[in-house]
Amino acid sequence: MNTPTLSGSRLTRLAAWAQRRHWLALGLWIAVLAAITVTSQALGADYRDDHSLPGTESQQVIETFEREAPAEQGETVQLVLAHDDGVAQQRDRVEALLREVAALPHIAGVQSPFATPGAVSADGTIAYATVALDADTPAEDVRALVGAGESAAGDGLDVAFGGDPVREAEEGGGGAAEGAGILAALVILVLMFGSLLAAAVPVLTAVLAVGSTIGVIGLVSWLVDMPSYAPPLMMLVGIGVGIDYALLIFSRFRGELLAGRDRQQAARVALDTAGRSVLFAGCTVIIALLGLLALGLGSLRGVAFAVALTVLVTMIASITLLPALLSVFGRRIERRIVARASRREQGRRWRSLASAVQRRPVVPLVVSLAALGALSLPALDLRLGFADAGNDPQGSTSRQAYDLLAEGFGAGVNGPLIVVAEGGAAAAEEAAAVLERTPGVASATPPQSLSPEVSTVVVFPDSAPQDAATHELVERLRADVLPGVAERTGATLLVGGSVAAADDFAAAVSDRLPLFILVVVGLSALLLAAVFRSVLIPLKAAVLNLLSIGASLGVITLVFGQGLFGVQPGPIEAFVPVMIFAIVFGLSMDYEVFLVARMHEEWRRTRDAGHAVREGLAATGGVITAAAAIMIVVFGAFVLSPDRMLQQFGLGLAVAVLLDAFVIRCLIVPAVMRLFGERAWWLPRRLSRALPEVKLERDEVGVSS
Repeated sequence: MNTPTLSGSRLTRLAAWAQRRHWLALGLWIAVLAAITVTSQALGADYRDDHSLPGTESQQVIETFEREAPAEQGETVQLVLAHDDGVAQQRDRVEALLREVAALPHIAGVQSPFATPGAVSADGTIAYATVALDADTPAEDVRALVGAGESAAGDGLDVAFGGDPVREAEEGGGGAAEGAGILAALVILVLMFGSLLAAAVPVLTAVLAVGSTIGVIGLVSWLVDMPSYAPPLMMLVGIGVGIDYALLIFSRFRGELLAGRDRQQAARVALDTAGRSVLFAGCTVIIALLGLLALGLGSLRGVAFAVALTVLVTMIASITLLPALLSVFGRRIERRIVARASRREQGRRWRSLASAVQRRPVVPLVVSLAALGALSLPALDLRLGFADAGNDPQGSTSRQAYDLLAEGFGAGVNGPLIVVAEGGAAAAEEAAAVLERTPGVASATPPQSLSPEVSTVVVFPDSAPQDAATHELVERLRADVLPGVAERTGATLLVGGSVAAADDFAAAVSDRLPLFILVVVGLSALLLAAVFRSVLIPLKAAVLNLLSIGASLGVITLVFGQGLFGVQPGPIEAFVPVMIFAIVFGLSMDYEVFLVARMHEEWRRTRDAGHAVREGLAATGGVITAAAAIMIVVFGAFVLSPDRMLQQFGLGLAVAVLLDAFVIRCLIVPAVMRLFGERAWWLPRRLSRALPEVKLERDEVGVSS
């Protein structure tokens, strides 16, 4: 049998170099990883959570405090105390605890509840002390603070701590989730290939790529605003994508070995075919992530850059590190692959599935679309916001503090609104009086002067921070109540605070989301049209990707928004939907490109549309579902994370990949391609001339048998 002779593409030449210089390639990767790790450990990182929204009222309130009272911008912790006989009865114990707390590192000051008006509940059973922290207090010192309080509790005295520093210290990083995901992926690969060594190659490629990127992101954080949740999020995506890309290329290598090629040629064919698909799919992921820049939200720019950089490094590892590993371990891997050769049986099953779908395409198409539509419906009730201590686990100290404060001082104490009055003391006095009489307001403090012209009024709603009534109150104050006061007094009145900031962030995301979707979908569709010379395939891909994303958001809403499976209900983190959209849209393109590229390859060879669909699914169905299973367990493992945001990301990405690989690629795409027929590969002549031609299939000459 004569095998095709490959044209010398850049990827084949790169693969050949990595094979010839495999020890050099491995050494370079290890040296880069070591150098980046050592440098990042020496210099550290400068992660900053930038949730600023220029132009919004909540941001103007923050800027006013920064300008008028910079000393009050430090973080604080609430030390909450409760005793059934009254906290005053335990005054000696409480003051001893406060002295111990004041002596701890990074404590700037402690305000005793006995010297602070309104810090003891009406019945005297609950009180709170305000603990001011130094700037950039380490998490371990916050945990030491919590430990001191827990040591003082007992004999009827309950002690709990609330505030963002405490919540962040409790959440931690989620390393166990990453380890569980990698272990589960390795098990799936071992079952797939029947060899621990073969299974370890894609995992090792991903781990080296992600390990290198972690250090780079830490260094880049000194130059670019990078949020603290960027590292766990980039590891979540990087591990899944890294294993995914390496597996797609490795599976093509395995298929070429079973087709009779030698190891060297099999690796080059794999790089020149699956490698091109990986590069193209990775570029679509990066485009989708960089589309987040169109939102203009500071907190998302760093995340987009971090995850895009992760995808870029995993792409580079897949086309340089993987060929080197295949050269080092190729002989032993080849023996195991040939011994377990089952390519024809696997291909036959997928070919049979494609044939069954093609015989009656309407039934699986309608049923699948109905299922995706049903899962998408809950997303219509998606409520954006930010989780607070009320969403924390029942046993956490932050949740205990939240509940005690609500019990002793009313539900609104955990989410007060800050009203800034610029225009003199008289205007602030009138605003406070009007706010005190406003329905939905439990109480309002007397004005506190920041300067002769600027005062603040703290407003406590009579509902909890996440209640719809609280968000309606913010809208009513801004639209109806305060404009009248401003007109009468000539003052400028602004509403801020955590609840108002969450509303502003959600509104900003909603307003800019259409532009973001248009940019990402439009660019991706143009790329697909250039690759597959088709109009219908890009349109199909866009619609189906949007359906999988909608279903994913629907499941997140059911679980985290409505409390399915006993999860504490609350808002969906405001930036989770756009991040899931960007990542899932890009990942969906991975499978779209890998599947349709094989169909296109068969279409160019035979000009038989039905045959192209069957052979495309037969060749890629196994690897797509295996790759999806790996990504599902990697993403799903993050549901084990203590961080609610990572839980939402993990569940959303896992559901989206599950639906995309097992429903869309295995059922809907074959059915739609059967209905399209030859029209699937139609492109108007004018558009064909305007679009550049991008080839994913290798050029072969001398094909004979």
